[in-house]
Amino acid sequence: MRIILLGAPGSGKGTQAQKLIEKFGIPQISTGDLFRSAVKNQTELGKKAKEFMDKGALVPDEIVIGMVEERLSQPDTKNGFILDGFPRTIPQAQALEKMLARLNMKIDAVVEIDVPDDEVIKRIAGRRTCRNCQAMYHIETLKPKVPGKCDKCGGELYQRDDDKEEVIKSRLKVYHSQTAPLVEFYGKKNLVKKISGMGTIDEIFGKIVKALGKK
Repeated sequence: MRIILLGAPGSGKGTQAQKLIEKFGIPQISTGDLFRSAVKNQTELGKKAKEFMDKGALVPDEIVIGMVEERLSQPDTKNGFILDGFPRTIPQAQALEKMLARLNMKIDAVVEIDVPDDEVIKRIAGRRTCRNCQAMYHIETLKPKVPGKCDKCGGELYQRDDDKEEVIKSRLKVYHSQTAPLVEFYGKKNLVKKISGMGTIDEIFGKIVKALGKK
């Protein structure tokens, strides 16, 4: 299975990706991981990417695409892969098509995990993190035994800046503006499987597997 995974922050995409990896035995390829690995290993593309990252600038498409192509050429992608965080734009999707044609591959499905914005805000804005050991809690679904204190180490729980409502709203705006064109692009190719991200982890996973025509 060659899958592109789409989902807003807080949609449960990371959790579902892990379950897909276990079920199908295929690697998850995320651009964030590729950047970190290329920079750490000081590859040619890694050095180029680092120049942009150090300036706080976006890494140009040709470098991102080069890294993805290098990764897709490795033997562990023979039986498939999950692309997470790429493509983000139509030009990247078009470049991916050309790249896959060169590698004699094609995308089997684009899985979009759909969660209403108000639910995303509730999920992320309710997160609390321990200042000391980084353990995660939630004000509704995973409460600490003592309010404001970590069960594991007694550290203070706080709300990270990127978990604040106004930040989440702006991240959602970016996600929708980038993703809507991609859904349309892949929708014309009948590849999009829209899955409701509401319910238990196993229920959502069951819906994904069924949409992919697997058992």
